[in-house]
Amino acid sequence: MILIDTDALIEILDKHSDAGMRLSEKVIASGEEFCTSAINMHEILYGYVKYSKSIDEILLLRVLEYTKADALLSSELEAAIPGRSNAELRSDAMIAAIAINHGCKLLTGNRKDFENFKSIEFF
Repeated sequence: MILIDTDALIEILDKHSDAGMRLSEKVIASGEEFCTSAINMHEILYGYVKYSKSIDEILLLRVLEYTKADALLSSELEAAIPGRSNAELRSDAMIAAIAINHGCKLLTGNRKDFENFKSIEFF
């Protein structure tokens, strides 16, 4: 399964984005199921609500919830990166934990934000 990160979702949902079209085609061609995480859903919905966009299409996405097991793993992932604790790192650790615990490949345009997390697999 492919977990789609917020930056990739933004591109895919933008009907005028060539990059989004290529990402969509790549995901579809893989034949794999795809989803997003509850953390990514929050980030997307925040932007849509803030700018009064319709959320109907986004609500159709499969969403993986953030569980107690994800909380444990994300705290371990974040703690393993010394001196970098901040809100952005915390969200990335939470997304990485969901992907790892569900055996998902992460589709993101920000690989550098996730490369230090053990066991993360990219799409």
